Amino acid sequence: MSNMDDLASKKCVPCEGGTPPMPRGDAEALLAHVLGWEILDEGVLKIKRNFKFKDFKSALSFVNKVGAIAEEEGHHPDIEFGWGKARISLFTHAVSGLSENDFILAAKINKLRQERERIEAK
Repeated sequence: MSNMDDLASKKCVPCEGGTPPMPRGDAEALLAHVLGWEILDEGVLKIKRNFKFKDFKSALSFVNKVGAIAEEEGHHPDIEFGWGKARISLFTHAVSGLSENDFILAAKINKLRQERERIEAK
């Protein structure tokens, strides 16, 4: 099982305020297991990934599935999307930075994308 699969098999856990955010070094180590994502520093550390699709309907379908996963996990990304594209940003509001939950959700989103690519390739 790859480390992405390990992350994707975990469940997000509720975070409490007062917990410090993940140090950048730890985030960079986990980033290696969620291909396509990058760290952004926008006053707080976040991870983000851009996705491309063949049309608006495909982007909307993907975003809706990401939303369903986010609801199941109780961890919600910031999502922007339009014709043929989606941008997903993750960070943990309660800690004002990154937590393992962000990487768990990123891994689940990556698995969803891989499954969709396999279906579209058929």
